Amino acid sequence: MLFSKPVNRLNSVLAVLFLIKSTLAAPCNIYSSGGTPCVAAHSTTRALYDAYTGALYQVSRGSDGATTDISPLSAGGVANAAAQDTFCASTTCLITIIYDQSGNGNHLTQAPPGGEASGPEANGYDYLASAIGAPVTLNGEKAYGVFISPKTGYRNDAFTGIATGDEPEGLYAVLDGTHYNTVCCFDYGNAEVSNNDTGNGHMEAIYFGADTRSGSGGGTGPWIMADLENGLFSGYAAGNNDADVTMSSRFVTATLKGETDQWAMRGGDATSGSLTTLYSGIRPAGGYNPMSKEGAIILGIGGDNSDGAQGTFYEGVMTSGYPSDATENSVQANIVAAGYATTSLVSGPGLTVGSSISLRATTACCTTKYITHSGSTVELQVVNSSSTTALKQQASWTVRTGLGNSGCYSFESVDTPGSYIRHSNSQLFLNANDGTKLFSEDTTFCPMAGLNGQGNSIRSWSYPSRFWRHYNGILYIAANGGPDTFDSTTLYNDDVSFVISAGFA
Repeated sequence: MLFSKPVNRLNSVLAVLFLIKSTLAAPCNIYSSGGTPCVAAHSTTRALYDAYTGALYQVSRGSDGATTDISPLSAGGVANAAAQDTFCASTTCLITIIYDQSGNGNHLTQAPPGGEASGPEANGYDYLASAIGAPVTLNGEKAYGVFISPKTGYRNDAFTGIATGDEPEGLYAVLDGTHYNTVCCFDYGNAEVSNNDTGNGHMEAIYFGADTRSGSGGGTGPWIMADLENGLFSGYAAGNNDADVTMSSRFVTATLKGETDQWAMRGGDATSGSLTTLYSGIRPAGGYNPMSKEGAIILGIGGDNSDGAQGTFYEGVMTSGYPSDATENSVQANIVAAGYATTSLVSGPGLTVGSSISLRATTACCTTKYITHSGSTVELQVVNSSSTTALKQQASWTVRTGLGNSGCYSFESVDTPGSYIRHSNSQLFLNANDGTKLFSEDTTFCPMAGLNGQGNSIRSWSYPSRFWRHYNGILYIAANGGPDTFDSTTLYNDDVSFVISAGFA
């Protein structure tokens, strides 16, 4: 008994030192110390190993198709966003590869066609994510996440070391808790190698969103759930589990782990606090025990390429073995210490909320033409001081705070109050506000410096690889190369650049 107090104090000190060391260690070092090493590690924002200096991701630019790899600024550090910004200056860029930092070569690339949905490209592949859609900072250093719009997805069917069958595994992901929808399936994790639904229990992936067709949590969502194939599970059985609480913080940590007749989900705010256990218990009945995992890796889509969901991914891993809660707690502490924070979504000449503006084309053919509307059609027309009052009003737009994201803007018609420019099937229309989440997102746009060096280029918030473009006099959100005629690369930079001035009315 004489030594009990010193021993207890020593144990307390050692525990504190372990927590500090774990917080400083990178996630995959923490998992390794816990006996469940990373077998895949993906992030466009930072290195997930203390000593990692290799490439985090690859971008391809629209001007010439050239590619470059983006690496951390230092070993174990934040991505070199400045290198991306320099490489992508005055053009568009897409994320073409998200590299696996584990050394197993489990890189994520453009998802191929699957049984549920064939992508929008002519060859059936899903879209790639814009390289600028999800800017953030980590302890003040700028980085970019992976902004997944509907029909965007990444996959690896030729894996190494990923759990198959009923083998144990763990996963975590850092996500945007405000970017989601109700469509299947914004996933990260283990899926079928055939890109088809091969039955219950053939997947084990983190799902994030508000799809309620087979399961739901407490509140209105979004929720962290487990996509185990043919069901999004919030608990033991399909249906509601109030313990799976709504996760609406700007940055969310989601964890999922499974072993023989046992699985668990945890989640929390990725910028503060600890993880909450959302479910821990036995596997669902009906083909989920034992599991039949296949080992492919997906991001942004379901196992059968269900590609209607949206979300934002910053980092995540897959492990060999079933991580302990203590290991996950240390990973959460590290994520909090990484200091995720928001940053500006706009650049270039500034806009003032409440002001009236007009937008003039800069393509040589059309420098006397402004963005107007005729009924619901948004188009270019010649407008000048001699134009009718009606036309001047149709060419004038009131700048509003973005209905779907306050970091960007929405544009209300001066002559039709309550109606806004929105995209629908890639064309711009003037529609009345119906109060839905989809309308709010479709009417939110983020200006940046004009790609041709003049004025502003205005990208869609919800489809950040697409910019306002005039094509044959009609306005679209257009990609710099793609399946539609208005995605033509010819004159793209000019067609998406507009000089903004005071409104005609």
